[in-house]
Amino acid sequence: MESRRMAWVWFAALVISAASTEAIGVNWGTQMSHPLPPKMIVQMLKDNGIKKVKMFDAESSVMSALANTGIEVMVAIPNDQLEHMGTYSNAKAWVHENVTGYKDVNIKYVAVGNEPFLKSYNGTFLETTFPALKNIQKALDEMGYNQIKATVPMNADIYSSPEDNPVPSAGDFRSDIHDLMVNIARFLNSHGSPFVINIYPFLSLYENPSFPVDFAFFGGGGRSINDKGTQYTNVFDANFDTLVWALKKAGISNMKIIVGEIGWPTDGSKHANVADAKRFYDGSLKKLGSNAGTPLRPGPMDVYLFALIDEDMKSILPGYFERHWGIFTYDGKPKFPMDLLGKGNDKYLVGASGVEYQDAEWCVFDPNAKNQNEVPSSMNFACSNGDCTALMGSSPCSKLDRNGRISYAFNMYFQMKDQDVRTCDFDGLAKITSTNASRDGCLFPIQIVNTAGRRLAELGLPMLSWIAVLLFL
Repeated sequence: MESRRMAWVWFAALVISAASTEAIGVNWGTQMSHPLPPKMIVQMLKDNGIKKVKMFDAESSVMSALANTGIEVMVAIPNDQLEHMGTYSNAKAWVHENVTGYKDVNIKYVAVGNEPFLKSYNGTFLETTFPALKNIQKALDEMGYNQIKATVPMNADIYSSPEDNPVPSAGDFRSDIHDLMVNIARFLNSHGSPFVINIYPFLSLYENPSFPVDFAFFGGGGRSINDKGTQYTNVFDANFDTLVWALKKAGISNMKIIVGEIGWPTDGSKHANVADAKRFYDGSLKKLGSNAGTPLRPGPMDVYLFALIDEDMKSILPGYFERHWGIFTYDGKPKFPMDLLGKGNDKYLVGASGVEYQDAEWCVFDPNAKNQNEVPSSMNFACSNGDCTALMGSSPCSKLDRNGRISYAFNMYFQMKDQDVRTCDFDGLAKITSTNASRDGCLFPIQIVNTAGRRLAELGLPMLSWIAVLLFL
């Protein structure tokens, strides 16, 4: 009897652990100058037991790499295609190409757009999102894919609480999109589709200097919110349950909710660092592993971590941290130990295997060069067309001296341009060296070989975006 009881306990524990792992997915973004081969990334997913991915498009090489893996996929239609999907024939053609064309891919959801109602979009997609959603779901159903559900990943700014009563129960959909959101939510619910919401405690802290730091993390110890006797000790739970209340007020009580994005960046601003990221992931994964849920929705949660890998071509308009959301670096190395099961058994995740790097060469500043007066414009050019975001955070790179900062900027541009010797000139201010330029704890990276054959396009970022860099010279 004792052996049978122990066997049952072991089996139950295994089932619980498996269920917790199943709930964790990752966002796989591709805005990189030198992306890792998709098959290499798929192997990383397998090696770490990650069985769900959320995409931002339907890139063919990525979809092909996911074929016959069993990995559950949320494939996506970018915002700039929503108007096109407003015509049913176009929606049907999209489904034929990106669903029928990948029958060996385990597609579970189609994300119609991504955060289309962000306030910063100034209503650009208000008229096109709902028609696109309806047409994609209709095409899926009529073409025999009714098990695949269309949805629209939303940002948490679609709902809010009154400033004079900021508690979850006072929450409702934003007044300017209220009726539209109610109609979308009811449509999703009637088709058995989930409501996908992206929640970022980091942004609460980033956007509000007076926001209580501990409230952005899990574990308590700081302020709490009392909502009619319900205590909220972290902003994630309060945010999630605000959506639950908004849905309830729309007449929807039990709709499935998926957290489409949640994460913490590791560079690019004051609180974007490895220590805070680890603290956040330790707390969030422990919460997910315990199946605690939120006060209004206790139990297991479906969550996609944001993001899998750093993306050096993302727009920095929201902040310099945008290129540092990955739990892996640009070359597939884990940034810090973590336990996806949330049991506290931290270890480094399995990184990418077989990564091929460019030559061991760096482009650095020559302090003895002439034309020193050209340094500000040269550095601004390098940063506007490369990636200097690590200089703007709290990492060791932000603490480099003047010469180190210039060298870092020059080298990032040189690496992102595939070490083309012509890109290490800067009016005679730079030189190529085979001596590792990394210094003072700041890594001067060597870019990986661009197997996809892509070249970094001109980012076209405003020159003023990097005035802050120049202020440090």
